[in-house]
Amino acid sequence: MTYNVPDSHPRKNSLERRYKLEEASSKGLLAGTAMIAHGRGEAFDYLLGEKTIPIANEATIQAAIMLKSAVRPIISVNGNTSILAGEELVGCAALLSCPIEVNIYYRTPERISGLVAYLEKCKKIVSIKPPENWKRSPLEWEEAVNNVLILGTFADGLIPGLNGPRAICDVNGILASDTILVPLEDGDRCEALVKMGLKVIVVDLNPLSRSSLMSTITVVDDVTRFSNNLQNNLLNFQRLKRKNWDNKESLQIALDTINNNLQSSIK
Repeated sequence: MTYNVPDSHPRKNSLERRYKLEEASSKGLLAGTAMIAHGRGEAFDYLLGEKTIPIANEATIQAAIMLKSAVRPIISVNGNTSILAGEELVGCAALLSCPIEVNIYYRTPERISGLVAYLEKCKKIVSIKPPENWKRSPLEWEEAVNNVLILGTFADGLIPGLNGPRAICDVNGILASDTILVPLEDGDRCEALVKMGLKVIVVDLNPLSRSSLMSTITVVDDVTRFSNNLQNNLLNFQRLKRKNWDNKESLQIALDTINNNLQSSIK
């Protein structure tokens, strides 16, 4: 079904994202609970003012530095993340020369292959035009995007200490990485990855989730906004400044922002 949301509608962007998830779900790419997870995130985003707050912007900068400094970075995605930020994350992977691995809880061969195919389509779209700050030739951008491996179809490894479908991963992907970007809420896997010695960057709108509390760096932001910001920071990597990162302090700042927004709204 096609929906035409007027530009004047105050919830245009939010509605269009919901419809995008609805369409993906109708094609069998998402689990039945996908919209519930998205709605939970939207609720927190509303409390944050539906914008990237300063501490999230700083966390994204530090995440870019950590990923760029890694020896074997990887981006791990689920269904919602693939649909909402697939193109943006493909661009990030091209700039990092790293793979993207599909890892889902409600795992079926059909969903895995469908999401991998969707991300391959994203690669074709992204490869057509380099981002504005790309300093090299369009041909080099196309090559960088085409070199991004989309893993997950032939997952043949298990994350130690983790039970269930999310433990399944690629031995040449997550198990071979030293730094992982996980733009989704996934507390038990985040904890297991940290125990493996990996640096874990989480994108989660809920600053109180297990993922947020367990990660090395938590970016309290919408995944699409984050992915665009990450790409811009990677393109301007030489200008970024590394800081000592206190993740708990940053989460407290995000909570304080939510509280201040609440207080302002009821005055």
